[in-house]
Amino acid sequence: MISFKHLLNRIRSNFLYIPSLYGIIAFIFAIISIQLDTYLLHRENFHEWIPSSLFINIDLARTILGSISAALLTMTTITFSTILVVLTTYISEFSPRTLQNFISNPNTQRVLGFFVAGIIYSILLLLLLRESDTVTQFLSPSFAVFFAIICIFVFVFFIHHVSSWIQVSSLLHHITQQTIDNIKKELTDEQHTHKDNPWEDWEGEDIKHISPLRISTNQSGYVQQIDMKGLIEQAANDDCIIRVNTKISEYVESGAAYFSLWELSAPCHKDSYKNFITIGPEKSSKDTIELSLSKIVEIAVRALSSGINDPNTAINCINNLGKILAKLGTKHLPRSYYHDKERNLRVIMDTPSFADYLYKCFAPIRQHGFHDISVLTSGIHAFILIAETNSDNIKKATWEFAEYVIEGIDTDNLLSLDKRFLDEQLNTLATACGQSRNFHGL
Repeated sequence: MISFKHLLNRIRSNFLYIPSLYGIIAFIFAIISIQLDTYLLHRENFHEWIPSSLFINIDLARTILGSISAALLTMTTITFSTILVVLTTYISEFSPRTLQNFISNPNTQRVLGFFVAGIIYSILLLLLLRESDTVTQFLSPSFAVFFAIICIFVFVFFIHHVSSWIQVSSLLHHITQQTIDNIKKELTDEQHTHKDNPWEDWEGEDIKHISPLRISTNQSGYVQQIDMKGLIEQAANDDCIIRVNTKISEYVESGAAYFSLWELSAPCHKDSYKNFITIGPEKSSKDTIELSLSKIVEIAVRALSSGINDPNTAINCINNLGKILAKLGTKHLPRSYYHDKERNLRVIMDTPSFADYLYKCFAPIRQHGFHDISVLTSGIHAFILIAETNSDNIKKATWEFAEYVIEGIDTDNLLSLDKRFLDEQLNTLATACGQSRNFHGL
């Protein structure tokens, strides 16, 4: 079942939302313009405050509106073609996951919305303009001319917008900035977070000896939303514990159990919990932290492939990953246990630790690109940035992963200057992690 809030978010994230909204506004404005013409031309003193040059006869009005409609239709066609070129570039050179970033960008949708609105406005005026004995001149075609001039400037802006977004550096900056904003909005600072006492999660161990009830899906698809707040409230009302066996954007088969339920007192209605998860044929359009990180990793891995061989793009990706993880380390990551207001355990859901984020981000890059000294060095710099800006726990996790990276370095094939340079960088990393005593060089 799709909640109203989730349905509204899906509508607003749809590519046709803004163009459709602009089209409806243009339709209303066209009706108002016709009524305004009739109202003004029935007033005797309208020429005193509106220049007469703005009033156009019916023949010239039809010519102007026909020309504007054709021009805007041509601009719309070029805009669609340009969007398809950008999407093809994203698929072939960046990552298929990055398509949504360009399509969902408000500026892309607004440009298309302007052209759609202009076409609808011009065509409706062509259809509705009627000459009569009392109405022989019209003001609304002048509005269409002004709107066409605005569309020309919008088209110039769109060319600049596309030329910017087709650059990988601009795309990475957008993904990075959006991810950091999501981290700031969704996660709290580590020092401002309530630390759960060890005994507050005793139910999680106790229920291991009880067989849970399975709540299964009757359809296959991707998990688009999990209403965690609603789950906690429902579990508190029913006095039960729920385990979420899936994650957002994960594919589930029909008949698979996405919830496990433990009844602590009275029997619970299993079907009521199906309202708190949404399954659909497409992945969620919302950019989660994990999805954004995977986009950057995919761009880096594709840049390191033999077909593209672009280490500079990979280095740019690594630098952005370092910025994101450095910010993520300062935040309190969600725990696997969620409690109600009375501090009773209600929902269990596996969540990644900071070490998991490190591995998922840098392990694929290590596999494909850390044999290149420049790529390896940028990775070490990212680790240094993470360690220098975070707590001892994050430093420990960073050094553990750095040791994993050091294990994969083929020291036998390193030249002397390369080895000396890497030793200097790794020594700086060890100092930042407080592990200088444990590093003895390559």
